[in-house]
Amino acid sequence: MRYIELSSTDPHYNMAFEAWAIKNLPQGETYFYLWRNAPAVIVGENQNVYAEVNLDFLKSNGITLARRTTGGGAVYHDLNNLNYSFIGEDVSVEPIVQALRSLGVQAEITGRNDIFVDGRKVSGYAKRLENGRSLVHGTLMFDVDLSVLQRALDTPFSKMNVKGVKSVKSKVANLKDYLPQCSNVEQFKNAMLNYFGTTLEKYYLSESQKVEIQSLCDIKFSATEWNYGKRPDALITRKETFSCGTIEVRFLLDAGVISQLAFAGDFLGGKSAVELAEKLKGLPYEREAISNELKQSRVEDYFDGVSADQLTSLIISDTLG
Repeated sequence: MRYIELSSTDPHYNMAFEAWAIKNLPQGETYFYLWRNAPAVIVGENQNVYAEVNLDFLKSNGITLARRTTGGGAVYHDLNNLNYSFIGEDVSVEPIVQALRSLGVQAEITGRNDIFVDGRKVSGYAKRLENGRSLVHGTLMFDVDLSVLQRALDTPFSKMNVKGVKSVKSKVANLKDYLPQCSNVEQFKNAMLNYFGTTLEKYYLSESQKVEIQSLCDIKFSATEWNYGKRPDALITRKETFSCGTIEVRFLLDAGVISQLAFAGDFLGGKSAVELAEKLKGLPYEREAISNELKQSRVEDYFDGVSADQLTSLIISDTLG
């Protein structure tokens, strides 16, 4: 396994790095790195930030908004949060769970994309499939400011829709509480790296690769349009919660044909739902046409555990609006 030392704490650069890495790192290897962000809220690829994030609080407190290329919900990062990423043909979060257990933390994978300790969430993770391999990344809350986390994500639509810090603490936990041997996040990082030991071989980015990543950051991942997204008005909006999370579909019809369509929500899936939305544009608003396209496109690659029939039923209904 190759280890990449990513020293950047710029959330936009770090999102750009992952998008570049899954496409451009040499094939045939598994890559791993630990990284941190300056205070930021990182939203899932398909989320509506206006519904999921307290934007006024972010602005008044100098907290960056960044959008990642994986699905799932919004998360808060600060410098006392350690993030992990794996890129390869067959990768999972299991090594992170084992590393935590080696440190005496009884971690376990729970639910659709979480790691829990003593019934409290310490990590959330997501994945993306691209270029014949997977990206799996997640958070490790070591000593995150839970009061800021709560306020940054405190909206009526937030999964952490709570009234005070005490309620947040009942759901999430900092790993520092379980690691008396680690007094700060750097010690925690070193302890995690020690678990992997000699199995890690360093991979060094070339100067030209660094230029490519910075360019991608400047052009896309720092752009307002990418991070805030668009709020298209839709004649028809439907929403349902599945095992992968909440899926909301918004679309416009023109003479019985789907002219515009977008998916939103905190759902998880390997491929980008934007790609699937493009395939549905131009189809007649008919159950058979939509069902056939969804079956051919392998819906489960875009929405974990959701069938073509289920998504067809979400889009097609007897009533509009």
